[in-house]
Amino acid sequence: MALAEDKVRESLKQVIDPELYVNIVDLGLIYLVQIGEEKDDGRHDVRIEMTMTSPMCPAGPQLVAGTKSAAEELEEVDSCEVKVVMEPAWTPDLMTDEARDHLGIF
Repeated sequence: MALAEDKVRESLKQVIDPELYVNIVDLGLIYLVQIGEEKDDGRHDVRIEMTMTSPMCPAGPQLVAGTKSAAEELEEVDSCEVKVVMEPAWTPDLMTDEARDHLGIF
């Protein structure tokens, strides 16, 4: 059965920004989740493009590692490549309403 992008994004919600205490999906850090073709064993390679809240984010390596790990823990995922991009630049407008409420941004 084909792997859905929504399932990967749901798994990525377990990755929490250690400074903001909000998951990376609700923060709007995940720009792209690309699911590769299904392999003979039913698994897929996944490619993720994500950003950081700032170019010098001290939690960057931790967030990238957590993203890769959260995706690869899915049974349907064979491997995950995570690419950090800085364009378009992240803004608070990318956050979900729940994340804004949590952080007190109205």
